[in-house]
Amino acid sequence: MRLHHIALGAILASALAVSGCGATKDQGAGDSSSAAAGSAAPATGLQYMVPNSPGGGYDTTARAAAQVMEKEGITGTVQVFNLPGAGGTVGLQRVVNEKGNGKLAMQMGLGVVGAAYTQKTEASLNDTTPIAKLIEEAGAIVVPKDSPYQDINQLVEAWKKDPKGLAVGGGSSPGGPDHLLPMQLAQAVGIDPKAVSFVSYDGGGELLPALLGSKIAFGASGFGEFLDQVEAGDVRVLAVTSAERVDALKDVPTLKESGIDLEFTNWRGVVAPPGISEEDKAVWIDAFTKMHASAGWKAELEKRGWVDAFATGEEFGTFLKAQDTEVAEILKTLGLA
Repeated sequence: MRLHHIALGAILASALAVSGCGATKDQGAGDSSSAAAGSAAPATGLQYMVPNSPGGGYDTTARAAAQVMEKEGITGTVQVFNLPGAGGTVGLQRVVNEKGNGKLAMQMGLGVVGAAYTQKTEASLNDTTPIAKLIEEAGAIVVPKDSPYQDINQLVEAWKKDPKGLAVGGGSSPGGPDHLLPMQLAQAVGIDPKAVSFVSYDGGGELLPALLGSKIAFGASGFGEFLDQVEAGDVRVLAVTSAERVDALKDVPTLKESGIDLEFTNWRGVVAPPGISEEDKAVWIDAFTKMHASAGWKAELEKRGWVDAFATGEEFGTFLKAQDTEVAEILKTLGLA
């Protein structure tokens, strides 16, 4: 399965490149996680942080996961809340500062990995406790409904003529997936990535209004962030970045089908603060493992077009360290870290 290795590696040659799901109330101080791995009792008192604004990919993933865990009786009410800022690194710093807090976890992904370097935060994902890798998702190139571009090749033709004039927006900081995707697309179609006018937004919740308000010519992000707007007719997806078409957008071609030799896949996972107990770590891993096996989560995967990429504990930790190392090396090469 192609991961971001494709998305990241291709740029090297270019020299640049909450409301809660069930309830919003805070859990009382007396609540405790009453389920260890394998226990039938639901875990309680859990808090699930989204380090971006409401409406983005991290937010959608966290709320879907929490809702499934609640409905399946895996947990009690999970308090989902947003703490946006600096490409997710405000949330990352909060998680690292909450050392030993076994009730807290944070939704994250490739965007936070890159932002930790480009934002020059003191907090590191290497300081966190890996819980689970959940999904992979194809990227999408999207325009507002009144855009003159009806397909990806029309957009690319205009972009080549005026790469600085046609601004592209993404819901991640430089170094994140929504930045790497248009940089890589530019390279694939013969545009110098240094000439690209990229506008960074803090998550899909901020990207979408900019796209609908024509503040940018097109957007690059995970396709799942635009499904409601596609259904409503407010935006058009010109192409998806996966190897094959996605079920949720059957009529949308891939970049390769459109003659552009590029594939790109993002991923999302969950981490907890450093220094949590093995028991608390087991509670989180058990909750996500049961969620992953549930019919409710399988329905969410199908509904949103997410690719199942489940891995927990040490397996996810090994993957995360490799991602962190690779992103750091590439961003240094690009002069972004």
